[in-house]
Parts: sequence; C-alpha cells; structure tokens
Amino acid sequence: MIRAAIVDDEELARQILREYLNSEEDVQVIGESTNGFDAVKFVSERKPDLIFLDVQMPKLDGFEVLELIGTDIAVVFVTAYDQYAMKAFDAAAVDYLLKPFDAERFRVAMQRVRRRLGEKMQAVSASELKNAAQPPGQYAQRLVVKDGTRVHVIPVDQLDYAEAQDDYIALHTGGKSYLKQQTITSLSESLDPGRFVRVHRSFLVNLERVRNIEPYTKDTRLAILSNGAQVPVSRAGFVRLKELMGER
Repeated sequence: MIRAAIVDDEELARQILREYLNSEEDVQVIGESTNGFDAVKFVSERKPDLIFLDVQMPKLDGFEVLELIGTDIAVVFVTAYDQYAMKAFDAAAVDYLLKPFDAERFRVAMQRVRRRLGEKMQAVSASELKNAAQPPGQYAQRLVVKDGTRVHVIPVDQLDYAEAQDDYIALHTGGKSYLKQQTITSLSESLDPGRFVRVHRSFLVNLERVRNIEPYTKDTRLAILSNGAQVPVSRAGFVRLKELMGER
C-alpha cells in the first residue's frame, strides 16, 4: 500500500483529492494537514510514502515544507498557480497538478508516482527545488529550520551571519544559533548578494551588521558585527566587503 498524505489549506481541494485517492486500491490516506507547520510534524511522525502538497499556504509554503521533510518522500505539487510548474517538474518533482484537474489527469499523476516509488528514484534536494522555482532576481525572504518536530522561521533581515560546519550551516540571529542541513554556497546563492557577503569560505555576513573591519593576520581581517561577534575575512572577502560598503 502507498501511504499518502494531503497538505492543503482549502477544504474543497482536500476533499477532491481524498475522493480521487479513495478510488485507488493501492493507496491509503493516512492524514491531512492544513498548513506547513502541521505538515512537517505529521511527516516526521507518520512518514508517508507520498504527499500531495499545495504551494501557497499559511505559515510555510510548499517548497519550504519540502525543504524540511527531505527527499525520501514522493511529492506531487497541487496548486492553482502555474508560474513554477515547469521549473519544479524539471527539478524532479514527481508531478505538478494545476487546479482544477480532472480524474484522468490525476490518474496520470498516480502512474508517475508508482513509477517513482517502484524505481526508488531519489528526488532532487528540496533546496534545489526551491531555488529552481525562484524567479530570477528574487531572493529568499526567510529561512526555515527544523528542530525535531519544531520549525523555526528566520526572516533574512534578522540573520547576523552564517557559518559553515561540514554539511551544515549555523545560522546566527539575535544571540541564538540554529543548525540547518545546507551548504553555505547554497545559502549564499539564495540570498541577495547586495546585502549578504561571502567574506570567507566558511562565513557569510549580513552587510548591515558589519560595524567595522580590523586587521588580524597578514592575509586576513576580522569583521566586527554590531552585536560584538567577530567573523574572519579572507583577502578576497575583504575586497568584496570593501566594494559593497563603498557603494553604501
């Protein structure tokens, strides 16, 4: 049996999906969620094989949910918005159902789901999906971090700096740190380069937090942030930092 979950804030949308899924003999609907936070908790606890996931939802959008739940679950996006459809599909989402869809289109999606689950293909990482669906020139406005069953949402304006730690990054904000499984390169690419600077191979800073720059060694310097934190700055990072600070 394919254990499926429905995540959508619209009751009518959930009802239609429920009816279609109930007609599939090899599918069991194990639960529903109406927002992103509940969906992340539900997936962590129940571990479904398949999720029908809305894009536009309160609290967390569909791409943020996918970023938090990982790539072991087959995901079909279900949305009334077509602007990200091709990019999401090209990035290896199982399918992208555009509302309103009929039973025939739904069956096509289920065929793709069965093929994906049968072949045990690994979907693209959620961060790649999110970046692929992000229109050019638009950057992340918030970061989401999963901590057990809890989810933290960090507006990028409140990010002081980020630090690479192997396959993770530590996000420092307001005197607290949150560990997130992501590379610092991926984070850097998702943020506005006019506001966030890669000052070192392992550090990225919010330009607005930089109070001054002090010498440290022959080839490095320290960026002193407004909260007193000290971040190492490489020679190349210093050049980038000076350019951006000069523009301001």
